[in-house]
Amino acid sequence: MKNTLNYILLLSFFLFHSAVAFSCTTIIISGKATKDGRPLMWKNSDTEIPAHSLIYSDDKGFPLLAVVRNTSTNDKTASAWMGTNSEGFSIMNTLSYNLTENRESSRNGSVMRKALEICKTVSDFQHLLDTLPRPMKVEANFGVIDAEGNAAYFEAFTDGYRMLDVNDPAVAPNGYLIYTNFSYTGFYDKGEGYIRYQNAQHQVAKQLPSKDFSPQWIFNHLARSYYHSLLDVDFTSEEALNLFKNGYIHDSDMIPRKSTASATVVQGVKKGENPELTTMWVALGYPPCSVAIPAWVKAGKDNPSLLMRQPGEPASKISAMVAALKENLYDVQRGHGQEYLHFSKVFNKEGSGYMQQLAPVEKAVFETVNPAIDKWRKEGHVNPEEIKSLGKSVCSLIENAWPKNTK
Repeated sequence: MKNTLNYILLLSFFLFHSAVAFSCTTIIISGKATKDGRPLMWKNSDTEIPAHSLIYSDDKGFPLLAVVRNTSTNDKTASAWMGTNSEGFSIMNTLSYNLTENRESSRNGSVMRKALEICKTVSDFQHLLDTLPRPMKVEANFGVIDAEGNAAYFEAFTDGYRMLDVNDPAVAPNGYLIYTNFSYTGFYDKGEGYIRYQNAQHQVAKQLPSKDFSPQWIFNHLARSYYHSLLDVDFTSEEALNLFKNGYIHDSDMIPRKSTASATVVQGVKKGENPELTTMWVALGYPPCSVAIPAWVKAGKDNPSLLMRQPGEPASKISAMVAALKENLYDVQRGHGQEYLHFSKVFNKEGSGYMQQLAPVEKAVFETVNPAIDKWRKEGHVNPEEIKSLGKSVCSLIENAWPKNTK
């Protein structure tokens, strides 16, 4: 066990370190680095707008699913912050803070929405960036995959971009790239999110030899990870739980933090598979208090009702359910108290934390849905009627098991 004094000295840095609040953490894992050959992409979305929903739109171009912020109630025009379309093209982003000295990112979400409407391949997205009028008004690391097995990040700024191919061993020798809020080709030692980047690197490196990556692993070991690389502490460990007996921690450099409003994993298809088999797993709200629910473009508006924004409602139902739990997690009101997470309500030695209560619920969701996905892969297409039935079962399972005590 590490010396307690070392913990306290390091913690003094941890507690008073400030970080950019509105950021994100993402990964693309190439099909070359997964056991089943299907690519994975994940995003924890950090934003000042906590209420998120999933929408379906076939109004322009390709039908699509997108995670949206509830600042716009018009599903036909809402900016996309992660999504996939009927052709198996998927996109996400993180803000970048080291590509240019003059930051301009007002069109990040609208560019991603446009890409979902018109792009079939990674090359199509590159063409979109080539043809957008300058200045593009973006500053982002756009992550994209397609049904042909292509995977790349585009470090885009208002006057151009640089492409990094996740399938290129010279760029991604282990078949994956992680992005937070700096760009590899940007100004050295500038930007944000270096500790979160190392947090994620630590988790992925442990799993890399087995190549046993899956959506479920990503939610459990990245989206909800409380490992802090600078301190080399996992706050869910018995060691840490014994040390921080008051149950409070400062979470600004964790992967899930106060500003995290959703976690999404897209599992793509192998080359030659039907693109409609692309599966989008979405945990709306603060990920440790949420449950991943699957969606498919082919199902349209018949995807699980907990995810979808309903007419006249400001947010998806599960987003509101998660918000009621999260409200109890930052319960110190005086001074800078709101910066401290009441971690023992998330995870504790007794096993009664929200994350612990919801873990078997999410496990049951995966166990319910994965056999259907395996069946559809053998058949070569998804079954929208079966999705409707699965969606009802999943929503009922989650609502019936939802933590009752929100105090």
